[in-house]
Amino acid sequence: MENLVSLKVLDLSYSSLSGQVPRSLGNLLQLTYLDLSVNQLSGQILRSLGNLLQLTHLDFWQNQLSGQIPRSLGNILQLTYLNLRQNQLNGQIPRSFGNLLQLTHLDLSQNQLSGQILRSLGNLLQLTHLDLGWNKLSGQIPLSILNLTQLEYMKISNNSLQGSIPNKVTAFPNLIYLYLDDNLLNGTLPSWLYTAPSLKTVYLSQNQFSGHIKEFQSKSLELIALENNKLQGPLPSSIFQLLNLAHLLLSSNNLSGVIEFRMFSNLSNLKYLDLSYNSLSLTSNTTSTVNHILPNLTDLLLSSCNLSEFPQFLKGLKSLESLDLSCNKIEGNIPQWTQEVGNDSLTYLNVSHNSLTEVEHFPWKNIEVLDLSSNLISGNLPIPFSTINFFLISNNSFNGESSILESEEE
Repeated sequence: MENLVSLKVLDLSYSSLSGQVPRSLGNLLQLTYLDLSVNQLSGQILRSLGNLLQLTHLDFWQNQLSGQIPRSLGNILQLTYLNLRQNQLNGQIPRSFGNLLQLTHLDLSQNQLSGQILRSLGNLLQLTHLDLGWNKLSGQIPLSILNLTQLEYMKISNNSLQGSIPNKVTAFPNLIYLYLDDNLLNGTLPSWLYTAPSLKTVYLSQNQFSGHIKEFQSKSLELIALENNKLQGPLPSSIFQLLNLAHLLLSSNNLSGVIEFRMFSNLSNLKYLDLSYNSLSLTSNTTSTVNHILPNLTDLLLSSCNLSEFPQFLKGLKSLESLDLSCNKIEGNIPQWTQEVGNDSLTYLNVSHNSLTEVEHFPWKNIEVLDLSSNLISGNLPIPFSTINFFLISNNSFNGESSILESEEE
């Protein structure tokens, strides 16, 4: 590459390159754009790349690079795009990255980086995309992150972050996507979470957040994932007014209160609803019309929700794929009208740990997982369609011979 000293753009992405990064790259001082993504390059990132002071775009995504990120990259003050995602890089994020004031896109995810998040990242006022997910980062999220008012995408999932999320009511006015799941974060949810006007995705699952969920002011929310925390109290009424909401995941918290299914009637775009394992009580007013609630629902998970019957609004769900009503107080038989529920689409049904006493037939043509275990079902055992992969029926009182066993003997 010695003869290419005037080269400004070099894109060798998706080229099946292997071996180490050529040392001669550090001599291409006129280079403004360097993309070596999606190859099999190994070894360390060259320190000499810090000599490429004209560089605005540097992409090593999806290689096999190892070792520490050289501090010299912090010399490339013109950089606007830096992507080192999906390598085997270790060590700490260089303090010199706080000098990259023109940076709009920073992705260091899916590596083995350790240490704390730099306070100096708060200097990167132009940053719109920040991804530090899937590393080994620890400590607290620095207060300086509130300086990043241009951020649209922030992901620091799957690390070991601790402490509370920095809070300021007017923070992150442009944030659209937030992923802080799978950490050790605690405290109450920050107030800006409820007021950020552009927010569509909130992923804070698998942490230790406590306190109440307050009222959401933003109407743009499409996904709220808060499962596996220590949140308590009732669901805020504003959730039932989020007309764009498609996914609501609140399982495994300490949420309480009574919820009537008709409260979901405004959420016509909801596809995935998980309220399992809380202290909620879900009821259906059978004297009112509940059909056509949640017409687009594909996944409904209501384990341990104090249900005493199959929810009536299920009658209108033609596209349901997964239904979990386990660990409730449902008695009697599976109603005949359930054959209208996801007749062609239902692949997963879990009604275990209830008080069901009778099962006449299984109308679901594509069922793959069927769990009837730990009920009071007696009589002969109906056989589901041949699509079944998992059929769980232990802890019941079936009698007679099973045609499953008969077919095996033949």
